[in-house]
Amino acid sequence: MNQKEYSSPLSLRKVQVTDDFWKNEMELVRKEVIPYQWEALNDRVPGADPSFSMRNFKVAGKLNEKRRELKDAYHPVKWPLEFQPLPEDMDHLEDRFYGCLFQDSDFSKWIEAVGYSLTQHPDPQLEATADEAIDIVCAAQLENGYLDTYYIISDQDKIFTNLKDNHELYCFGHLTEGAVAYYQATGKDKLLKAAERYADYISSCIGPEEGKKKGYPGHEIAEMALVRLYEQTGEKKYLDLSRFFVEQRGTRPYYFDLEQPDRVKKGHEEEERYAYNQAHLPVRQQDEAVGHAVRAVYLYSGMADVARLTGDESLYAACERLWENMTRKKMYITGGIGATHIGEAFSFNYDLPNDTAYAETCASIGLVFFARRMLQIKADSRYADVMERALYNGILSGMALDGKSFFYVNPLESLPEACHKDERKFHVKPVRQKWFGCACCPPNIARLVSSISSYAYTRSEDTLYFHLYMGSTLECDFGGKKADLRVTSGFPWNGRVTVELKLDEAADFTLALRIPDWCAGWTVNGKEGDAAGTVKDGYLYLSRTWQDGDRLELDFPMTVRVMEADARVREDIGRVAVTRGPIVYCMEEADNGGELHRFVLPDEAEFTEEKSDIQGVPVVKLTADGLRQKQSPKKEGELYHVYRRPGYDAVRLVFIPYFTWANRGEGEMQVFVRTK
Repeated sequence: MNQKEYSSPLSLRKVQVTDDFWKNEMELVRKEVIPYQWEALNDRVPGADPSFSMRNFKVAGKLNEKRRELKDAYHPVKWPLEFQPLPEDMDHLEDRFYGCLFQDSDFSKWIEAVGYSLTQHPDPQLEATADEAIDIVCAAQLENGYLDTYYIISDQDKIFTNLKDNHELYCFGHLTEGAVAYYQATGKDKLLKAAERYADYISSCIGPEEGKKKGYPGHEIAEMALVRLYEQTGEKKYLDLSRFFVEQRGTRPYYFDLEQPDRVKKGHEEEERYAYNQAHLPVRQQDEAVGHAVRAVYLYSGMADVARLTGDESLYAACERLWENMTRKKMYITGGIGATHIGEAFSFNYDLPNDTAYAETCASIGLVFFARRMLQIKADSRYADVMERALYNGILSGMALDGKSFFYVNPLESLPEACHKDERKFHVKPVRQKWFGCACCPPNIARLVSSISSYAYTRSEDTLYFHLYMGSTLECDFGGKKADLRVTSGFPWNGRVTVELKLDEAADFTLALRIPDWCAGWTVNGKEGDAAGTVKDGYLYLSRTWQDGDRLELDFPMTVRVMEADARVREDIGRVAVTRGPIVYCMEEADNGGELHRFVLPDEAEFTEEKSDIQGVPVVKLTADGLRQKQSPKKEGELYHVYRRPGYDAVRLVFIPYFTWANRGEGEMQVFVRTK
């Protein structure tokens, strides 16, 4: 691995998103999701499940203050709190912890989204609210640096005694991601310093040195968060800790067995015991994506980070194997991953049911994290193609068009009656929810959308990579020469893109432009295909001495494509999905009526594109002549009858972008439609 090939995201301060599509999504997050989430964090949303997040921080902070007061009165010497004896009635000073063990992370994802949003739209009032929230959170931190309200409030003797289940390192990871984002946006380091102190405390307890625990996170994210802390501070100890977590995972004896020997399940095959946590094998030996889907892609993201920064070829090779398995055998056409609600997990290869799909919003977000990190190592369009697919489909479907309700689960087929009456499908919701007791998905969408430009562009020393096409202005510097770029884009509805350069003086650098896998016959300034420049791994490289006023006009034609799945996907035999450009389409009851399973798309169908809107959001709808299977003649009351060749009625089929479904009330939906 040649480190000169690596690229890094552009600073959000150097990119302003002007894109009609993504700017609208970012404004939804800024105006609706972030304020709504703040109300939810403070349990002020009527009818929504309470978060308890800020309440727990307040309780922990008050408890810490009371402990300090009593400690000072109890003993004149200020010993570290964990060694200072205290009165027995300490447990009754404050109320107990409420909510899920990982509830602290609700705040952390919110503050991360706030940081990203502030880089695009300064907001003194929002920043003041964030500063007040940070004060509350930091007041909960123990003197030794530990910061997790569940154990601070409940039982400090149990700190780091259940890494497998109790999410301390997960909460640390999100806290760190939020702290770095807020510091980069505002220059304020109070939360960043708290994250560093917490990381230092973890390092004092866990690591390769004698006397330390040899553990690792049960729910991954600390791995990539520590890398981010390292890249922000330059402190190699954080990279070393991340690498330890990656290296130690899945080694024998299993740390989780040592941690809880009385809870080891007898009769489980050794290599299956911790597959849910991706800890069944050392990471370099893993070649199949298994277990909890979100945990998996968070781990793979951390592995890619460590591989990039250490030049570890074998670790990178493991990342590639896992990527290939996941995207070629276990991914929905929408970019959704995690086929089963049992464990929110990957199923076996090619098992991709549509109506019981889990496809958690967070899992697709984690897939985007992984894709961007693989792109930093090697600009290969297969990573960016998947990233684009997940962003426009499996992620945006997780948020209503008005930004006020959310999906946790993103099925490819929905029958409301089944959602209400069939226990096997209770996890599938026919309408979006205001909030969740386990509220990981809404704030995850907020932080991703608010930082979307960091996925669109990366750069190396002399190359700027375009992974996604979105309207934006960029400030770059190549060899000490300033280069400003203005990008306009019609994505996702048309494939015309313009890049304009403004330079103080001529400069030598390379623009690397991704060629989407869904287009054919693309042109650059009227030149077709390879005639425009050098194509490598799905990117067009244009290397030259650029002049002020240079302009590129790109055209990636968006035509309707009818897609079929690998024949080993049993659920999709004889069915197809309709796509156009990066958008996956679906049929919805609001346009087509009910009983969608009776509709048929003929092989010779021709599509008409129609500019329209759904709930005021501009879209391109697709229509085509199709068929609706008639009910076969039968005796009254018969459930089964002798087969007769079915008859059909001619109908006009309407397809809408998948991410827009369930915004017009409760109704049926399906992505894959029968063919004839």
